[in-house]
Amino acid sequence: MTCNPNVIMALGYAVAGSEEAARVQGEFASVSSEMRVYLRDLVEQRRAVPKDDLLTRLVEAEVDGARLTEEELLGFFQLLLSAGHETTTNLLNNALLCLVEHPEQLARLRAESGLLPSAIEEVLRYRSPVQAMFRVTRSEVSLHGQVIPAGKMVLAMIGSANRDPRKFHDAERFDITREPNPHIAFGHGIHFCIGAPLSRLEARVGLSVLLERVRGFALASDAPWEPRKAIHVHGTTRLPIRFEPRP
Repeated sequence: MTCNPNVIMALGYAVAGSEEAARVQGEFASVSSEMRVYLRDLVEQRRAVPKDDLLTRLVEAEVDGARLTEEELLGFFQLLLSAGHETTTNLLNNALLCLVEHPEQLARLRAESGLLPSAIEEVLRYRSPVQAMFRVTRSEVSLHGQVIPAGKMVLAMIGSANRDPRKFHDAERFDITREPNPHIAFGHGIHFCIGAPLSRLEARVGLSVLLERVRGFALASDAPWEPRKAIHVHGTTRLPIRFEPRP
C-alpha cells in the first residue's frame, strides 16, 4: 500500500467534511505552492554550491542514474516538517500529560530512571502521536472476511490497534513497565518510520533533562488543556503546566 505523505493532513480534514475542510485544503494548497518556490531556490543554490546538509544529499542522491524530481524533493521536505517535527512535539506533550494523569507512574520513573525508555514506549502506545494513516491498496486484499479492492483508500487506525485488548493485557492502563509492548506507533514492515530512532532519542533527552531540573509539575488549575482538532494526530493544542523547579 502507498500514499503520498503530502496530502495526509488535507485528507484528514476532507474525510471530516464541513467548511473547515475546504478552508484547510485551500491553505494546504497555498502553503505547498509557497514551499515549492522557496525550495526551488534552495535546490539551485545547493547544486551550485553543495553543503554538508540534508538538502545537498537529497539533491545529489542517485539510484540507477535517476535523481529526485522537484515534486519528490518537495514531498521529502513536507514529510520532514510534519513527521519529523510535529510528531515528536506531540510525543513530549503526551508524555507530560500521561505522567501528570498517573502520578504513581511518575513517582516510579523518578525512583528508577532506567525505566525512561520503557516509559516512552508506553506513551507511544497509550497516546500514539499518529492515530491513523491513509493508504491506497495496490492489489486486492482479503481481511477478516472482507475484500478491499485494488486502488481503494484505507484508513488504518493505529491508535485503536495500540489499545487492542487481544494484543495488550489491561490495554486501557498506562504502565511504564509494560513488557512486551509490541505497539505500532511507528508503523510496521516496509512502512516503519525512518525517523523512529531520532524521535526516541529526542524524547529521552528532553524528558531526562526535564526530570532532572524540576522537582514536580502539574496541570494548571485555572485553564484546562485542549486536544488537537484532527483525526490523524493526537496531541495538545494547549497544555498549561505549572513547574516546581529544584532549589
